[in-house]
Amino acid sequence: MHKPDSVAEVSAWLLENGHRLILALTGGRYPRTVMGMLPVELHTVGRKSGKPYANLLTSPLHDDHRIVVVASKGGHQDHPDWYKNAMASPDVTVTVDGATVPMLARCASPEERAELWPQVVKAYKGYAGYQRNTSREIPLLILERR
Repeated sequence: MHKPDSVAEVSAWLLENGHRLILALTGGRYPRTVMGMLPVELHTVGRKSGKPYANLLTSPLHDDHRIVVVASKGGHQDHPDWYKNAMASPDVTVTVDGATVPMLARCASPEERAELWPQVVKAYKGYAGYQRNTSREIPLLILERR
């Protein structure tokens, strides 16, 4: 059963803007985690407009060399714009814990996704529900230091 895209859009908007509000109210000190995941701010360039964009996301998997983010859009039938922008212009920056780092974005290969997806769902079970709510395969975006 597919969740209406409007519900997915509102849910994604509330999560991101709630996160922004908490960061603003606490001077960027909180939250240190969101649903047990690392909060990151992904900076991309609009694929059509050329304008800079910043999106607050969560990373269920990360280490010193890479950050994995999930292009779920709450189970929406279309990929999120930030994902499309990163695919069109993969030179991105990511802000984590106040440090902004230049990174290169790429979509996980089918083999990488097969290995990573169970780990992603283990970190946050909601991703499995998002996948059930959409006919598209939810991509994993791998961000690696440039």
